[in-house]
Amino acid sequence: MVAIGRVGIIGGGGWLGSAIAKALVGSGTVSDQLLTCSFRSNKPENSVDCLWTRDNSELVKKSDVVILSVRPGDWSAIDIDAGGKLVVSVMAGVTVEDIKRRTGSTRVGRALPNAAAEIGYSYTPFFVESSEPKDADIIDTLFRSCGTVDAVNQEEHIDYFTAMSGSGAAFPALLAEALMSDAIARGVPAEVAQRAAQQVIIGAGRLQEFNNVSPSETVKSFVDYKGNDRSWHHCDAANGI
Repeated sequence: MVAIGRVGIIGGGGWLGSAIAKALVGSGTVSDQLLTCSFRSNKPENSVDCLWTRDNSELVKKSDVVILSVRPGDWSAIDIDAGGKLVVSVMAGVTVEDIKRRTGSTRVGRALPNAAAEIGYSYTPFFVESSEPKDADIIDTLFRSCGTVDAVNQEEHIDYFTAMSGSGAAFPALLAEALMSDAIARGVPAEVAQRAAQQVIIGAGRLQEFNNVSPSETVKSFVDYKGNDRSWHHCDAANGI
């Protein structure tokens, strides 16, 4: 495993920063003794038992890797000198060049975990611009603690994923809402409709993961299903099940 060293999370008191901190410590990726988190006003309740500070400059001094987990609108208020450090931003829409210019670091990555990081099921694409070959492995290791990770070779892809995976939970939620609304309109009790719609989404995700086939193959298996001929099980057969 790549050596990560000391990690600091600026904005570790926010929901995403807190989720990342818990994932890092909970997975054993970073020990609580090597983690520093900063907060703006109050230390959050039920937080990770690491070093906490209001001073972002102090956090940077204590860290080898600095994660920027603040709202893009608050970015202009962050004043740090992170020269020589690996700086990883989880802010949407803030470019690598802007981060380099304002932090003094030449080792900068952008990662985009989503809300599922809190339960270890995030999808996190990342882009890195650094002369240190190990930096990509460090970022991969950090965010693998939150779920699934992919490196992308174009920064523009991170901006695209802001809408796709960054808002990922909203897409199945919209489908569940439509299913639930239609069921209610047809006289199904609301609590039953909600339970059914939610379980459709949960079960579909688990089935997709279990069969490990493309979405188009899943769709085709249901389109081709003809009663009891088990044609829809071709996904399982393809996997030797």
